[in-house]
Amino acid sequence: MVAREGIPFILIAVAIEALALFALVMRPGGFTAITAIIMAILTVWVVWFFRDPERTGPRGPNVVIAPADGRVVQVMEVDEPAFMGGRAVRVAIFMNVFNVHVNRYPVSGRVAYRHYNPGLFINAADDKASLDNEQSSVGLESGGRKVLVRQIAGLIARRIITYSKEGDAATQGERFGIIRFGSRVDVYLPVGTDVKVKVGELTSAGTTLLAEFR
Repeated sequence: MVAREGIPFILIAVAIEALALFALVMRPGGFTAITAIIMAILTVWVVWFFRDPERTGPRGPNVVIAPADGRVVQVMEVDEPAFMGGRAVRVAIFMNVFNVHVNRYPVSGRVAYRHYNPGLFINAADDKASLDNEQSSVGLESGGRKVLVRQIAGLIARRIITYSKEGDAATQGERFGIIRFGSRVDVYLPVGTDVKVKVGELTSAGTTLLAEFR
C-alpha cells in the first residue's frame, strides 16, 4: 500500500521516467542511459517513501502506542497549557527520510482539540522545534485522560496533513495524518504515565508500545 498523498508524486516520477526511457530509445547514448537509470532509482525511492504498510501491535485502554516511525529523541516532563492544562510527559520521535511517514492514533477516544500553527522550518530534532516550527496538534480524550499528539515540520518537511477534526472518533492504531519528507511527532502524556521507551530507541507506528497508564 502507498499513502494517497503520495500518488501525485509517484505519477510525476513515473511520467519523468517514461520520458527518460523514450529519450533513451530515440537517442541511445551514455547521457540518456544514465538519466534513465537515475530516474528509475528516484521513482522506486518515491514509491518506497510513501509506503503505508498495515500495522498490528498492543491495543487497549491502558496502553499508548507509537504514532510514528522513527527514533526517540526526548522523554521529559514539560509544560503544555494548550490542551493538557499544565505539566505533561513529552515523548518526541524524529522521523528521517527513510521512515514510513504515516501517523497513527496512539490511543482510542474522541478528538477534543485541533490546532494548526504556522511557523519556522528548523531542524526537527532540535528542542526549539517543538515551539517554533510549523505544527499541527490533535488532542484526544481517552477514558478520562488527555493525550496530545503534535506533528512538527522540519528542515525538509513542508507539508503537514492531518485528517482529524474536532469531535471525530479516534481509533487506536488508525491513520490520522502524514508529514512529507522528514519531520517529528511529539506525544504528550499525563504525568505519572509509565513510559516504556528511552532516548535513542526506534519506534514503529501502530506497533511499538510507547507507554502504559498506571
